[in-house]
Amino acid sequence: MSSTMLELVQQVTAELNLAVPTYVAGNTSQDVQQVLALMNRAGYDLIKEHDWQALELEYRFYTTAVTTTCDTTNNSYLLTNIPSTAGLDNTYSIVGTSIPQDSYVDTVLTSTSLNSSQLASATSVGGTVTFSKTIYPLPPDYETITDNTHWDKTKHWQMLGPVTAQQWQWLKSGYISTGPRIRWRILGNQFEIWPPYNTLEYLGFEYRSKGWARSAANAVKNSFTVDTDTTVLDDAVIVLLTKLKYFQIKSFDTTALQQDYTRYLNVAKANDKGSATLSFAPAPSAILIGYANIPDSGYGS
Repeated sequence: MSSTMLELVQQVTAELNLAVPTYVAGNTSQDVQQVLALMNRAGYDLIKEHDWQALELEYRFYTTAVTTTCDTTNNSYLLTNIPSTAGLDNTYSIVGTSIPQDSYVDTVLTSTSLNSSQLASATSVGGTVTFSKTIYPLPPDYETITDNTHWDKTKHWQMLGPVTAQQWQWLKSGYISTGPRIRWRILGNQFEIWPPYNTLEYLGFEYRSKGWARSAANAVKNSFTVDTDTTVLDDAVIVLLTKLKYFQIKSFDTTALQQDYTRYLNVAKANDKGSATLSFAPAPSAILIGYANIPDSGYGS
């Protein structure tokens, strides 16, 4: 079991010949505060050093869509007589009668009305409209995406992406039909999908977390804040890097400490996860048929 924040700070302060605290969170000692700050910095730096397996997590969520009715007026942004606008915001696209391509919720006005991002193309009463959420938040501990792990688990299809900005605007222009397979990109630190879905889809992907710390209840955290917090990284490496940073800011000789840290870090990396199996067999031939060259629909017709 990993040492707690308190135990790690106690170890660092003892090895630096500083006063060893009985608690850390809320401690007013300048030395304790400095060691804690350096330890948090060490944790953040270590997540950049290596793709630690403990930081590889999976994110899963359901898409959200509401099909309902509304009234539109030609050349007006206003949509009225919606049974309910509860939960709608500017992450929802609008698809329906008299609604132009690539329209989004602009402003929710009342419980039954809102403004669209585009002018209605005609006047309609009680027209069918679908509000589909196409922009989803990334996990709060998100650091980087893991390639080729994005799947529509409902339809058992790999999602296509990341799509470039140019491709994205081309898809959303309506110039071509995108078919049922989901395209995705990350924009503004949010996960965006296209086309809008009016059905419930279960999506998921893997990512590298920046949450190197854990609470006593095993909640993911990006830093130490409570004495009972622990880390998913190697305790010895955290301690050595914290000491190294302390030596650096004090302008002490770091030669020996740097060697110790480098040695422990390399061992931790080597022990983190297994290596790929190397084969001397001939490489397999290219796959002639696969998701990359089969159309989303109409295959064989």
